[in-house]
Amino acid sequence: MPSVVGLLEQRELAARRRVDELREEVDRVQAELAVAERDWKEWAIARSRVGEVLDPSEDPEQAEDPEQAERTEAASSVAAAAKPKSQVPVWREGLGWSVLSVDYQRILQALADRRRLHQGPLTCQEMAAVFGLDAVPAKVEALRSKAKRLVARGWLAERQPGRFALAAGVIGPDGGS
Repeated sequence: MPSVVGLLEQRELAARRRVDELREEVDRVQAELAVAERDWKEWAIARSRVGEVLDPSEDPEQAEDPEQAERTEAASSVAAAAKPKSQVPVWREGLGWSVLSVDYQRILQALADRRRLHQGPLTCQEMAAVFGLDAVPAKVEALRSKAKRLVARGWLAERQPGRFALAAGVIGPDGGS
């Protein structure tokens, strides 16, 4: 008859192997996530750049006066610098996600993916896990603040306290509807 200590050691060894396997899987998934996030950011930057190039209000031939060009450039750099400071416009039909900073777009994308997969709303702790963040109070509260701001501006809905989903009418990043 095997000893109790021997049986415990066998079970401990099996549990340790399982933990090691799961850690390897987590490392693999985190590496894939990092590559996917970098790819996503590069596409967002490319879309933004194309939007700048195709914007008819920025016709380079109209800038004949160098002083006027400088003033226009300074004003546009101030506006561009203000955008990432988490200004969230009120959502309306036809408003694209590109008006939001990357952090807000990331929240909307996660919730759009949930909707597409017919899954329910997310809590801020779940969002932190989806984004690969530690679910520490500071990170979770930062996400909660952003999500609440998106709710207040009509981008998200909070039908149950602390559970966020895309608001009715908000569908995709390209047209906002």
